[in-house]
Amino acid sequence: MGDWRGSVALVLASSTGGVGQHVASLARGLIGAGCEVMVCGPAATDELFGFAAAGATFVPVEIPASPGAQDAGAVRQLRSALSSRHPDVVHAHGFRAGFVAQLARSGTPLIVTWHNAVMSRKGLRGQAATLVERVVARSATLTLGASQDLVDRATELGARHARLGSVAAPALPVPKRTRAAVRAEFRLPAATPLIVSVGRLHPQKRYDLLIEASARWRDLDPVPVVVVAGSGPSYMPLAQRASELHAPFHLLGRRNDVSELLLGADLAVITSDWEARQLFAQEALESGVPLITTAVGGLPGLVGDAAVLIPPDDVDALDNAVRAMLTDPELRADYAARGPEQAATWPSEADTVADVLDAYGESLGLVP
Repeated sequence: MGDWRGSVALVLASSTGGVGQHVASLARGLIGAGCEVMVCGPAATDELFGFAAAGATFVPVEIPASPGAQDAGAVRQLRSALSSRHPDVVHAHGFRAGFVAQLARSGTPLIVTWHNAVMSRKGLRGQAATLVERVVARSATLTLGASQDLVDRATELGARHARLGSVAAPALPVPKRTRAAVRAEFRLPAATPLIVSVGRLHPQKRYDLLIEASARWRDLDPVPVVVVAGSGPSYMPLAQRASELHAPFHLLGRRNDVSELLLGADLAVITSDWEARQLFAQEALESGVPLITTAVGGLPGLVGDAAVLIPPDDVDALDNAVRAMLTDPELRADYAARGPEQAATWPSEADTVADVLDAYGESLGLVP
């Protein structure tokens, strides 16, 4: 583990998924390593991820998911928090947190981990997002990218120092229910396939493709059931589309039992237009559930040959891949075995903490 020990402020914006879980994992690991940790983010994130319960000092800073006039208030809140604690390093997660942090800090080294890409650069909103990207890239002392394409993007925009950063998936809890009990929740006969996906309900995730494909699968016998766990702004459009197509597709809302959903699953699916180190991809492979995923962003490097890769925005490819899996038990068994083997090659939470400690020491050395 890195030799650096000191005080750090972890900063995040509104989050209900992977970024918040990563920050919670870091907070626990850094505290365990002997660091003094303050977490600054929306009050709802502490309720979801338990930063204070893990031993961190939590300071509410309301950084919303989208930029606006409220950013001025977030900058004042964060500046006050930083001036009261004087951390050695500020570590922001995502563009929104990075943007607010670079305005709020005063001479403190700033590390920004890029977890996501800007998906659209069209129109005024896209132009604003690109401007935020550039400001965050150029203001950070050190940029850590969750995937190589993010590192390349930060470098292109003028990042002074950028490299890959470890982002481990927190270990899933041991399921409390049996496979039969999980499947009973959805009233599934023993032979009915259960297809699971987990993620924020956002256009980037392309659950519209999964709905369209699931409607096609009504010609299969038995008809597979698709469930998606997650919350987000696309809930109503997705629910309406599933109803229009009479698709065997169900939105479960936010769930805290992903390990149990995977225990009951026959297949995991990711349909995103882009991902870095998608949390659910890691959880599915670690759990030994056959995975079909789009070949975008950091996913091909993450899953290797342990998942079936399909092109993005291609409902025919998704349809064909799922049919091939469901009709071939030996193929499913093969990919189920590959998953844990691939997962064993990934950095652990301890590896990620060690990498971050090295980054903090590195950032202090980079300050003129």
